[in-house]
Amino acid sequence: MKPQDFIALIGPAARACHKSSGVPASITVSQAALESGWGESGLTKTANNLFGIKADSLWRGEAVTLDTKEFIRGQWVVVPAKWRKYPTWQASVDDHAAFLKRNPRYKDCFLCVSAQTFARALLNAGYATDPDYADKLISLIGTYSLASLDGECV
Repeated sequence: MKPQDFIALIGPAARACHKSSGVPASITVSQAALESGWGESGLTKTANNLFGIKADSLWRGEAVTLDTKEFIRGQWVVVPAKWRKYPTWQASVDDHAAFLKRNPRYKDCFLCVSAQTFARALLNAGYATDPDYADKLISLIGTYSLASLDGECV
């Protein structure tokens, strides 16, 4: 899917979620773009999981098992993982915000005054194993003018 088409599809849900949750819409869209390969990843196509959120022991919904790359002890390795499965992309966006809000390790993200500091706080809290994760989000936000989605919400 072309980036602009993906942004047009997910942008309204991200803005609505921003207003209700405090997760910047630019973060929601940049994470979804990065994690799902602009909606083209196997996880997204199989499970409508835009954010790479794993199904832990507390997850009560459907799940799928697929391989993933993790950055472990300084190198990339392929490991199987259990992922949350959603009925729609909207459900994935809503659960992403709820996941961040209810997980205490992400509390510092909500003290941030910009999407850029939110991205760094996500990395510091361990959202991803990729050491360049925050920089990748920030680059997507700049390249695709995603901060415009945040509008008056930030």
